[in-house]
Amino acid sequence: MSTGIPSFTGDASPFGGGDPYADYRTADFPFTQYADLADRRLGASVVAANDEFFAERENLLKPEPAEFDPEHFGHKGKIMDGWETRRRRGVSAQQPHPTQDDHDWALVRLGAPGVVRGIVVDTAHFRGNYPQAVSVEATSVAGSPSPEELLADDVKWTTLVPRTAVGGHAANGFAVDVEQRFTHLRVNQHPDGGIARLRVYGEVAPDPRWLAVLGTFDLAALENGGQVEDASDRFYSPATNTIQPGRSRKMDDGWETRRRRDKGNDWIRYQLVAESEIRAVEIDTAYLKGNSAGWAALSVAAEGSEDWTEILPRTRLQPDTNHRFVLDTPAVGSRIRIDIYPDGGISRLRLFGSLTETGAARLTARHQELGG
Repeated sequence: MSTGIPSFTGDASPFGGGDPYADYRTADFPFTQYADLADRRLGASVVAANDEFFAERENLLKPEPAEFDPEHFGHKGKIMDGWETRRRRGVSAQQPHPTQDDHDWALVRLGAPGVVRGIVVDTAHFRGNYPQAVSVEATSVAGSPSPEELLADDVKWTTLVPRTAVGGHAANGFAVDVEQRFTHLRVNQHPDGGIARLRVYGEVAPDPRWLAVLGTFDLAALENGGQVEDASDRFYSPATNTIQPGRSRKMDDGWETRRRRDKGNDWIRYQLVAESEIRAVEIDTAYLKGNSAGWAALSVAAEGSEDWTEILPRTRLQPDTNHRFVLDTPAVGSRIRIDIYPDGGISRLRLFGSLTETGAARLTARHQELGG
């Protein structure tokens, strides 16, 4: 863990009423600009856990913050919005405590294989029933392995977060510096307890063989290795929403900026999966009705270049509409910029085309560097 990242340990105070997040401990983590590789929208799942007596493992990957209802009890006790295991016990009255090695675990399949840059183990609302420590391991297994296959003795696991003390009712953040491509994580809590949410921030590392078979695909899609470089405004929602899978299903599942009171405009810059030939574009404003962008323009640039070439001139957009454009001439580049005028939002951006020979070669080399 980076020494620059705040760490939290110890119990939080018992809930005393009012806003349950009023005493929540958190910090600004340097890796949250990356996509969440454990996002359910990408296909992530908690495929197994050794124990989920009090609260089911699937809660770990819910996209929204954990909720707390002090009156919510069931037949097994307090119902928590997270993954919570029973209290571990020793082997006898003479040895009532768990051993140093006793722990609970959950297996997480990442929504897209990638390089992990940071992890947040969130213990929101677990004030005195959080784990004493956590650790996180990762592996890369091709295909769709079962939990039994992942737990086999021949599977190699790499430590991303060593066993580290954590705090209750806190966002416990860990920077990761392992330059490898992973498909699954094993989250361990020592010796037992509850974790509300798990976030795994990183860069998608697609399989170049799969993209080659597809031929034409969405070059900006998060699941294919596209990513947001920067955006002028993230006031209402993150720019990364615009390259999530599928169409938006509600207003905050897109990108919306605050209202401008100057003569400027808002924009997003993207890094495509690799150098590509773009032949068609979709700009979707689904669910953005009174707040969609008025106009949009697209420009392309080469890797590392700020020399932008317009490929779609400033074009009127309609609210709650998917706009499709076929480019007269294919555009080649590895970076895309969308400018919206004057403000507002879009829900999705799709760029259809294929990799150039140079782009395909670089992607294959990178895949090999990451152990793919």
